[in-house]
Amino acid sequence: MAANPITKNAKSEYDASSIQVLEGLEAVKRRPGMYIGSTGPRGLHHLVWEIVDNSIDEALAGYCTEILISIHLDNSVSVTDDGRGMPVGKMEKYGKSAAEIIMTTLHAGGKFDGQGYKVSGGLHGVGASVVNALSEWLEIEVRRDGYVFAQRYERGFPKGDIEQVRKLEKGEATGTTMRFLPDPEVFTETREFSFDTISRRFRESAFLNKGLKIRLIDEREEDRDVTYQYEGGIRDFVAHINESKDPVHKTIFYMEREEEAGDVEVAMQWNSGFQDSVFTFANNINTHEGGAHLSGFRGALTRTINDYARQKNLIKEKEENLTGDDIREGLAAVISVKLREPQFEGQTKTKLGNTEVKGLVESSTNHYLAEFLEERPGEAKAIINKALQAARARQAARKVRDTIRKGYLESSTLPGKLADCSSKDPARSELYIVEGDSAGGSAKQGRDRNFQAILPLRGKILNVEKANMNKVLSNVELQAMISAIGAGVADSFNVESSRYNKIVIMTDADVDGSHIRTLILTFLFRNMPELIEAGYVYIAQPPLYKITYHRKDHYVYNERELQETLTRLSANGNASIGRFKGLGEMNPIQLWETTMDPQNRTLLQVTVDSAATADELFTALMGDKVEPRKAFIEANAREVKNLDA
Repeated sequence: MAANPITKNAKSEYDASSIQVLEGLEAVKRRPGMYIGSTGPRGLHHLVWEIVDNSIDEALAGYCTEILISIHLDNSVSVTDDGRGMPVGKMEKYGKSAAEIIMTTLHAGGKFDGQGYKVSGGLHGVGASVVNALSEWLEIEVRRDGYVFAQRYERGFPKGDIEQVRKLEKGEATGTTMRFLPDPEVFTETREFSFDTISRRFRESAFLNKGLKIRLIDEREEDRDVTYQYEGGIRDFVAHINESKDPVHKTIFYMEREEEAGDVEVAMQWNSGFQDSVFTFANNINTHEGGAHLSGFRGALTRTINDYARQKNLIKEKEENLTGDDIREGLAAVISVKLREPQFEGQTKTKLGNTEVKGLVESSTNHYLAEFLEERPGEAKAIINKALQAARARQAARKVRDTIRKGYLESSTLPGKLADCSSKDPARSELYIVEGDSAGGSAKQGRDRNFQAILPLRGKILNVEKANMNKVLSNVELQAMISAIGAGVADSFNVESSRYNKIVIMTDADVDGSHIRTLILTFLFRNMPELIEAGYVYIAQPPLYKITYHRKDHYVYNERELQETLTRLSANGNASIGRFKGLGEMNPIQLWETTMDPQNRTLLQVTVDSAATADELFTALMGDKVEPRKAFIEANAREVKNLDA
């Protein structure tokens, strides 16, 4: 087919009149995703993060000790702190109050010159104004200078000047309260805030800000009132991470150091597991891509542990050094730095770029960790033995790698059970990981061979939470997954080499299917987390019921849809209802129409908002200890639907 030639339009419409300047908050309203990521659940909750981050900045400056977040019955949210209170004085240059400028102007705030705030997370000065722009209404109450001031906004516009309402009562604290209701014209998918999502976020914030009290109340349900306050700060954070694990040594290592370049805190403790859980923060921002502070920590850790092990003759003269991976196996650690001028890579702030921080973290960790090991020889020996055990497993895994490299793990040969697609473009290609050979057979027949590949798995794969890399690489089903995806595994994984940009987990809608799905997700999260971060991992949603009425089939995905469809059809008991127990019960055409056809299917994208929370969840569900799993089941039993008897 010949390409259509490019032709010029007869009349050009691109002139000076085509140029638009978006005034005030109009840019936010036109492109909200640029400022909060999306207009779905993640963006909705980002509104809360922006307001609370301002209160946390007050705490970092030493003026705030308590923050109260309330989810109200109308699904509005209020945030109250006991800080200094937002400035309300008139700014002569603009003829408006400082509060109004903050609420209606992008890049307005006290965080740019280092005077109002020496350390802050909200560096871009867009937080409060963005929330204002994306709210149906927003109300502020400021308590300062002996008075209470108030102002209301609707869709970003003030409904009058800020007013002095009353005098502060005796003993009444200064501070700021903001209450807002998300705009339904912006958040069309949902305006329902998740208590669990908000709770997890601010528990983490409380860990990172030693002594800060954060309380969360949900007025929509009874007894939903939690308070987080940790006098041990990140030391308590590490204890929490290891709560469902078996620590190798008793004492949690902790150090803090204040320098001109910034402040650094490190806490860590090893456990008997095979995964490392190392989390880094800069000015309370989760830098999940790491950066200079993580590089400094890793370098110091590897050097100090090896130096101590050789000094105490725990590593013999002719033996090779422990690698960083050996030493970090089973490590739970939190690194938190506070900087006056942090340099983040990109607006998302997920990687720290300040090169001077590497030396600060490295020298501090070197010094204090060497002291820790010398003062606690028994615990030091347990840590070294854990690393030596990891080294032996690594060497065994290397032998396994060498053995199967001639096979298909790291070669261009694909596993025999994979029915690949003809497309070689990763952006277009999809890999369906399917439970069982029967479902795999239906999927192979029903798929679009141009862009859909099928990999059937036999039975339940290895639980990698309880296995070292030697066992992972020896597992036939995991070998097939690694080979099919084609991007390596663990430290050798490169997401850019992935043969598919959509990896869809398709399992039965029963208990066994849920278990297999969780095993696959555990493997991906522990060994290919970049796939999830890139947004490549999805969960297929096969229908639960087939309704046949007047010789026409209708597929529904849950109990609510079942009742709605029966009502809409006015079936009056005359419809035939069948429940699908497994994917294998569907013929290829049904599977294509309901679960694989891009025009009709429903896919759930797997995302990770907090790596620490995900780590905690996988440890609870798939780890050795029964108690955390039992507690999770009891806490979430009411949410279970369609559980097989």
